[in-house]
This record gives sequence, structure tokens and C-alpha cells, in this order.
Amino acid sequence: MAAPTKHNGDGGRLDDAARAGWLYYVADNTQDEIARKLGVSRQSAQRLVSLAVSERLIKVRLDHPIARCMELAEELTNRFGLVRCEIVPTDPETPHLLTGIAIAGAAEIERALRPDEGQIIAVGTGRVLRTCVEYLPTLNCPQHRIVSLLGNMMSDGSATPYNVVIRLADRVGARHYPMPLPVLARDEKERDILHSQTPVRNTLDLCDRATAIFVGIGNMDETAPMIKDGFISASEVAELREAGIVGEITSWPFDANGQVMYHGIGERVSSYKLKPATDRPVIGIASGLAKVIAIRAAMTGRLINGLISDELTAEKILED
Repeated sequence: MAAPTKHNGDGGRLDDAARAGWLYYVADNTQDEIARKLGVSRQSAQRLVSLAVSERLIKVRLDHPIARCMELAEELTNRFGLVRCEIVPTDPETPHLLTGIAIAGAAEIERALRPDEGQIIAVGTGRVLRTCVEYLPTLNCPQHRIVSLLGNMMSDGSATPYNVVIRLADRVGARHYPMPLPVLARDEKERDILHSQTPVRNTLDLCDRATAIFVGIGNMDETAPMIKDGFISASEVAELREAGIVGEITSWPFDANGQVMYHGIGERVSSYKLKPATDRPVIGIASGLAKVIAIRAAMTGRLINGLISDELTAEKILED
């Protein structure tokens, strides 16, 4: 369950009260459990539950749009064994709008940056993550390090348009470590040579030690981000689909069971190696009907153990 929403005004306060009320009256959590899940004191948890009652959010059911989202988050958590899950409402008139999940993603990144002791935050790239950074407050976190999971260059040497690590580090005042590589090498031999360079080895080592990881999830069809961004051709995507590939994370292709393809195009991927999540949060931030299969596969294979998405996407994931 996510930490309290950090918004100004009554709307954010009521969101927090709705979360606390749902946890107490629907999920049967104690106030100590609510405090832990929301990252607040027991007294604050008690006040939030009381606010949910006084504002008449609690009736026969929680009378707040976020209630359905919390139910979906609970279902996804139980089915896929997630350590974190945040589902935001979908605007029926603009279902592809990124604002909701970007705000939730920014809150989760801010949560990862809260500790006073130094943290290593590893991030992917893409439109959603870049939008998340825009919603982060300006912070001063010189004790933390922000490291990129993948290269920031196109094959012609130009910078990729949706690089995140520099923007994020500037936003929060942290040191940053970009990956000075093309997203795809020409072949496995070239990739190994690139990985042998000292700056790259240092960056990969930081990825190994990251305390939290944030990634986008790409679909693998004619609308694939890797086609739009010019990394692979439509014919190459068609070949991957024929081989059973349904999605990608940091350019690593994977099938419907969340098994990563390390051969073929996988031999050219220069990103930090994608592997099942273990004891650290690996948060996928993605939404949209085109990504439902990829998101479900990523959770099935434990390539991510946390998800930030929207209501419509979550419902479609849970249909099968």
C-alpha cells in the first residue's frame, strides 16, 4: 500500500482518510498496521480513520472513487505477490492520460528518497518515468545516487529523448550516473567490449547495489515504444512476436511467462541485465490496454514486484 498522498488542500487529506478508512473498515487492519502501511504515526492513522467517518466517507461501503482502486490493488497484490501496488482512477474521457500514474509514481519515488542514509535509486527511461519526474517536488538529497539501468544514446550517438536519470538527479539534488552506451550494440561482442569499460562497470555495479528500481514497461506490437523511438524496426518486432515476445523492460524482451530472451536481440541489449526481483522493490509504472499482456507477464515472471497503474488497466489484467 502506498504512503499518504502529499497534496495540499482538503482533496489530498480526504484521499488519505479514504485509504485509512478502507484499510480499517474493509481490509480489517489495525491502526498500527494502517500506520505502517501509510508511513505515518499511529496517532495520525487514528485521526485519518476518524476523518473518514466524520466526512461520511464510510457508509455501507467506502463512498470514495479510490475504494475500487484499493480493491484492485489488493487483488493484484495477492495474485502476483507484489510488495507495492498503487492503482489510480481512470478518467473515462481520457483513458490514456498519464497524469494520475505519474503523480503516484512521483510519490513512490519520493518515498524511496526519504531515508537520511544514502540510497541508490536505479531508473529506466521512457515517457511515463519522465512525466513522473515532472511531478516530483524539488528536494535536496545529496546523500543519494541516481543510476541509469540502460544506455542513453541512439546508434548514431545522439541522446535518447526520454532519458530520466539526469532530470531526476537535478530535481532532487542527487549525484547521478548515466550509462554511456547505445541502447543496442551491434552484436554480443561489441556489447561485451562496451561493458568492459571502467565507467560502465562502475554503473553496472551500482545497479547491482540499488535499493529501489523504477522501470517502464513496453508493449511489443506495431505501437511499441522501441519502434517509435527508432531502436528496432517493425519487421524485427514482428519476428519477436512470432517468437512469443509480448513486452520489454529496459529493452530486454520477454514472453508471456515473464521469461527474458537473452539470445537473438537479447545478445545486443546493453542494459543492466533484467532478472527476477528478489529482496528489493522493482516498481513497474505503466498503463494502457496495449500494455496489459506485457504488464501481466512482467508480474508473472517477477520481473517487477511492484506496480503503479490505473483502474482500467488493472481490471483488464485481472480478467484472465
